[in-house]
Amino acid sequence: MPFLTRNNIRLYYEVHGSPSSPPLILSHGYSATSEMWAGQIVPFSRDHFLITWDMRGHGQSDYPDDATAYSEDHTVADIAAILDTVVADKDVKVIVGGLSLGGYMSLAFYRQYPERVAKLLIIDTGPGFKKDAARDDWNMTANRTAESFERHGLKPLQKASAERRTVTHRNAKGLAYAARGMLAQRNDSVMQVLPEIKVPALIVVGSDDRPYIAASEYMSKKIGGSKKVVIEGAGHASNIDRPAAFNEAVLSFLASSGGEGKAKL
Repeated sequence: MPFLTRNNIRLYYEVHGSPSSPPLILSHGYSATSEMWAGQIVPFSRDHFLITWDMRGHGQSDYPDDATAYSEDHTVADIAAILDTVVADKDVKVIVGGLSLGGYMSLAFYRQYPERVAKLLIIDTGPGFKKDAARDDWNMTANRTAESFERHGLKPLQKASAERRTVTHRNAKGLAYAARGMLAQRNDSVMQVLPEIKVPALIVVGSDDRPYIAASEYMSKKIGGSKKVVIEGAGHASNIDRPAAFNEAVLSFLASSGGEGKAKL
């Protein structure tokens, strides 16, 4: 099992496929792990060098006791460190994507390293909030999520969405820190970068993922040349709820040179 260490924190990652193929890194959602991409490993690694990983406080990565070790900046730096480790040719651009928090962090990665990104995969994700009041409401929810993990341990995951119900975490403390440091948001910097995105972007959302439908439409309008796909009958974990339709949409996008539009599958 491969790990890398950044600032004394071990990060778990996996690689699949040929290192000579175009690299693709996928980041999981909050309180999920890299296990959520199990249904994508075989189809995606046929023609791509697929990288999955566990964020700090999640899965097989370390769970730092320092609350300041959990942040958007640390997560973006973790993605960069993994790519530095596994992508031999530093001039090769990478397809960067993720679901929910992983999608948000993919946008945050683009904001800091646009020159390293070939394409973006933004799955069941929101880009943040312009208005302070809306961001405050989101952060209150993130804080309540942290408190729930502190009070009840990992039990709340038993009633969570598909990508979180069956995963393995060592403890709930890391998830509580991650909720306050990574899930909570400080500003609208990711929203501000959307019109500046110059690479092909695929925005995927489940038709039943009601909290993220409007956010997906907003991103499809703000990111020039992006393509939006609605996965019919899927909830927040569209890759798990409807894997065949999800894989078809993503593989079609990966094989294309870009292009805009909207579709339902």
